[in-house]
Amino acid sequence: MATRHAFFATAAKGLEPLLAAELRALGVEEATVRRAGVSFTGSLELAYRACLWSRVANRILLPLASFRAETAEELYAGVHAVAWAEHLSPRGTLAVDAATSQSRLTHSHYVALKAKDAIVDQLRDRAGVRPSVDVERPDVRVNVYVHRDHAVVSIDLAGDSLHRRTYRQRGGAAPLKENLAAAILLLAEWPQRARAGEPLLDPMCGSGTLPIEAALIAADIAPGLHRPGFGFVAWRGHQEAVWRRVLSEAKERARPRRLPVIRGHDIDPGAVRRARANVERAGLGGRVHIEARALANCELPVQRAGLVVVNPPYGERLGDVAQLAPLYAEIGDVLRRRFTGWTGYVFTGAPALAKHIGLRPARRFILFNGAIECRLLQFPISADQVRDTAGPRWRRRRREETGDRIQETEFRSQNPAASPGGRRRAGRSRIPVSEDGVRARRLQSPSWRGGEDSDS
Repeated sequence: MATRHAFFATAAKGLEPLLAAELRALGVEEATVRRAGVSFTGSLELAYRACLWSRVANRILLPLASFRAETAEELYAGVHAVAWAEHLSPRGTLAVDAATSQSRLTHSHYVALKAKDAIVDQLRDRAGVRPSVDVERPDVRVNVYVHRDHAVVSIDLAGDSLHRRTYRQRGGAAPLKENLAAAILLLAEWPQRARAGEPLLDPMCGSGTLPIEAALIAADIAPGLHRPGFGFVAWRGHQEAVWRRVLSEAKERARPRRLPVIRGHDIDPGAVRRARANVERAGLGGRVHIEARALANCELPVQRAGLVVVNPPYGERLGDVAQLAPLYAEIGDVLRRRFTGWTGYVFTGAPALAKHIGLRPARRFILFNGAIECRLLQFPISADQVRDTAGPRWRRRRREETGDRIQETEFRSQNPAASPGGRRRAGRSRIPVSEDGVRARRLQSPSWRGGEDSDS
């Protein structure tokens, strides 16, 4: 019987429940949602599968030791107590990543240095030689996490963040991370839609991350299949025969197959060139179509309804709201007029801008793009044709207002305490947990809004 280990899969904030569901689908029986990740138990083969197949995780860690670390001396002693010769050759290379929170040890770089010293000192004392440091491609990458004066020391089996699929060499101005793009598609139920043959369009695709991730999901291609390596390959506990079997199975599943229509549009010719190059590097040439096309002209030459998913810019300064508001209004108009009967998903870090879409979302998911709290909004589009060429009434009234008035409105929407009654509402959350564990909110069925004070 294979030896069982405890593992920890890290993930971006908000994606922990989605990662737990993904790990269970890979065969994990005991997966528990934790802060910033999911703990699970299983064989080394399960960890290999998680490294190769997880579309959401950042890293897969194998914890080696856990101890109190209020001081640098306690940290050094705890790391030094690990039998490092079981994991790393004295003539090998290593790197140490560290993070700390709510602890007396506040400097992560110092924590990494003390941990590195403990490892190399032990190996040098016992073997007469010490490993070298290689921060780029080490034989073994060690992870040290100190939270509330408690340290956990782990082997990073991924070696590098799993969001790096290797197909994207150059992104656009603000590229979407691959695992966040995959999470958006999973929440949009793309696997089920793809199996049903529904088409997918990203009308503002940038470097093509969403269409590429959609194709990898639809083709059942493991996201880590083309990675140059993983952190476990030179680790002394590595089981090569098991890994070869897992890798061989993934290659068999990734044989070419017919995919639904998957397209990406962008108005920027440079972005289109980058996206096409990324599609080729992903091995999806001829299966994902990218073209230069303005948002107002986007459409697909298909009869059946499908999925439109878009990640528009959402700015970082207050003045960006007024500048980007017309773009969000155009997104709403395009969805309602050109994609009747489809389902639209908009991912944005600016809820104030989302109000300009002019459609009422049926669901909201709270996700994080780095430190930015974002919303993934679902818009089931009515199958009825739009007859009003001027757009919804509330938007026509807003167009007559001044830019100052728009900015004031958006500032209040971002700062509840600045609006009447806001101080009473600011501290209350009205967003329950959805069936899949990701925070979501069910609203009324989608429709044109009747006025500016309608909920978004």
